[in-house]
Amino acid sequence: MGADNDNDQAEPVLVTRDGHVAILTLNRPDRRNAINRAMRKAIKRELWKADADEDVRVVVITGAGTAFSAGVDLPEALTGPPPRTEGTTPTQALRAIGKPVIAAVNGPCYTGAFEFAVNCSFIIASEEAVFADTHASIGLLNGWGGSAMLPRIVGLPAATQIILSGEPIDSATALRIGLANEVVPHEQLMERTLAVAGAIAAGHPVAVQRMLRLLKEGAGASVAHALGLEAEASASWRPDGKDIGDRFGKRAAKPSRDD
Repeated sequence: MGADNDNDQAEPVLVTRDGHVAILTLNRPDRRNAINRAMRKAIKRELWKADADEDVRVVVITGAGTAFSAGVDLPEALTGPPPRTEGTTPTQALRAIGKPVIAAVNGPCYTGAFEFAVNCSFIIASEEAVFADTHASIGLLNGWGGSAMLPRIVGLPAATQIILSGEPIDSATALRIGLANEVVPHEQLMERTLAVAGAIAAGHPVAVQRMLRLLKEGAGASVAHALGLEAEASASWRPDGKDIGDRFGKRAAKPSRDD
């Protein structure tokens, strides 16, 4: 059996755990983690499993090998049923789950994978990360939410340039325009991503999920509507005074990153 066949038989998404953090690794490294049908199905399945698992509080997604992902497996998509016939898309699953999802972008992140990354809660990137959306360049349209989500992250002018030109964006530019929250040395990517994920996971799980929902719902609303959503959520929240005191004491005793 050839190497390609061996890889196709491998798990398309590897799942590991770091405490309350589920780590999903796109696993077709010899194909630069191109997202084929099996991987799309596995991504959706593992996101839904993580969302239903009360022990999982944060999800991290990264790629095996040297790439985050080259995007949808175009040869497969052009020779079989198009991805749009598969029902829920991976990015619809991303937007629907109630837990934060961090994209740890370790290398090239192109086209469909770029759309996937911008649908995550936020991006932490390696210095070796490169981003590009080549849909328009090759005659395709965004179908996974890229044209809706990217302008909300980087603004309309930057999103227009990125999507229409198809030009690659290096990690420094991604940081400057707000596409990536942080850029770190390549060898420190997972360490830093898991530190951020761990800090989120250490928070009150229900409060984190409620705040995430407020942020998502408020992002596309007017300021007045967003304030109304916050007031409504705050009025219905029943905090536990002892739990708050305990958590505050633990946080106050923790050294900051600058110490």
